[in-house]
Amino acid sequence: MFAVIKTGGKQYKVAKDDVIVIERVCGDEGAKVNFAEVLMVGDKVGSPLVEGASVEGEIVKQSRGEKVIVFKKRRRQGYKRKNGHRQELSVVKITDIKA
Repeated sequence: MFAVIKTGGKQYKVAKDDVIVIERVCGDEGAKVNFAEVLMVGDKVGSPLVEGASVEGEIVKQSRGEKVIVFKKRRRQGYKRKNGHRQELSVVKITDIKA
């Protein structure tokens, strides 16, 4: 069975024992997390959420993504700005899907 969850403004299709990389969720490594925003479980589609459904997971690792360079320039104005950004990420293993 699979489910579609929403976290961090994005949607993920997950099944039991899947490992996903999502935006940072609070907790240390080994902590349990619960995703209550379940959009779909198996063939049951919510409107917008499936009532009483939840997906449980375990945080495997807290990490950061690759550096992205943000460069802004306006031509002929002498305006240049260079900035870097690294997104905070969590690696989560899905342990259970409750319909």
